[in-house]
Amino acid sequence: MISENNKKEEQSEHTVRDRLSGFGQKVIGEIETVGGILTGDPATRAEGEYNIEVGELREDIAEDLERSRREDAGEERKNDERS
Repeated sequence: MISENNKKEEQSEHTVRDRLSGFGQKVIGEIETVGGILTGDPATRAEGEYNIEVGELREDIAEDLERSRREDAGEERKNDERS
């Protein structure tokens, strides 16, 4: 039971870390976009927009992974109850 609790904590920690990573990438992208606009550099602006999109994808992946883990845990409980 202890190892199961540790596993849940570790999974939760990874999800939070992944979401923060995606959020951080979006913030960097926003800063780059503004910098590109202010300096008139289209390459910097495009790179910022790219980073924003990548950050959004990373957040989506983290959410999907968390949902998948919850569903798997629910299936495991159902199987344990049947045994």
